[in-house]
Amino acid sequence: MLTNFAALTSEQKTVWSMDLWEMARNMSFVNKFMGSDENSVIQHVTELKKTEKGNRAVITLLADLVGDGVAGDRTLEGNEEAMMTSDQVIRFDQIRDAVRNKGRMSDQKTVVSFRNNARNRLAYWLSDRVDQMAFLTMAGISYTMYPNGAMRVGSDLQYLEFAADVTPPTDARRLRWDATDGLVQAAATTDIVAADKVTWNTFVQLKAYAKERYIRGVRESSGQEVYHAFLTPTAMATLKQDEDYILNLRHAQERGDKNELFTGTSVKIDGIYLHEYRHVPSTRGAADGDKYGAAGDVDGCQILFCGAQALGMADIGSPYWDEEGFDYENQQGISVGKMIGFLKPKFYTIYEKAVEDFGVITCYVAVDANDI
Repeated sequence: MLTNFAALTSEQKTVWSMDLWEMARNMSFVNKFMGSDENSVIQHVTELKKTEKGNRAVITLLADLVGDGVAGDRTLEGNEEAMMTSDQVIRFDQIRDAVRNKGRMSDQKTVVSFRNNARNRLAYWLSDRVDQMAFLTMAGISYTMYPNGAMRVGSDLQYLEFAADVTPPTDARRLRWDATDGLVQAAATTDIVAADKVTWNTFVQLKAYAKERYIRGVRESSGQEVYHAFLTPTAMATLKQDEDYILNLRHAQERGDKNELFTGTSVKIDGIYLHEYRHVPSTRGAADGDKYGAAGDVDGCQILFCGAQALGMADIGSPYWDEEGFDYENQQGISVGKMIGFLKPKFYTIYEKAVEDFGVITCYVAVDANDI
């Protein structure tokens, strides 16, 4: 006798939906960078805040004080400085997907196995789309694109409410790496040439650039302020061949077979965590003419150099888990849904005298097409 999915109690469906979300969170790459407060690369908002316009997902950005105070016994009362804050509203929307088997005869498995397999596939789907949207939002690339530069066909991601809030990097947060001149500010990708590949000096200059512009890092329990840099596996392969990187890594890490030089995991050097991930935006899938360089034929990627509050994520409520029978219960379908949203915070900075991305710098670099 075929189990009736619709007979599951609401408690059973809740268990399955939460199990799916736990799996999705564990699979998600960006999950490890989330935190509930401002001392996180990705500020994770799970509760709505009451505002004049209703309940909304909000993160708060706090600016440095600009005044110089008062000297000696000069009057301070009445000359207090107001703290400048900005509430950033993260719009959120529902994202859903579903699977359906072909029927009793073609399935040849129990309904429970189908449910388990559906949970696994849907959990991976959800975690992967969360990762893609997170990196596209930080990089300022429309959801009509894949992170590798290819166009999406028939995708609904562009219709999500928060998709309209994706914005390109601001002028003081948009850099490119020049093999001769180093970092170039507010640069166009058309100026990149094949020789402009990432080196260890790229990150040395990025860290100095971030600190001089008061981009706050993430403070660790030791009190050290650190930054997180994300690059593609191809760019990381190029970096691993840089002599300065190899030398610094050898001195920064412990000796023996646990040294990250040999394990290929994320590394920390000079207060910078370096992470390679496939969804860091690149031109890998872009058509000729749509890549970097004057002729659009130079392959490259965006290095995302992140401090605190580089991204906000709204994660509202539990996932939905719905099961339904079709064709007189001969076929079974499972759908899941989740309320999420992303926003790259912006803020008026007194140091740039302009509205800039709050916690993330984009640096465009070239990669060797032969390595892709």
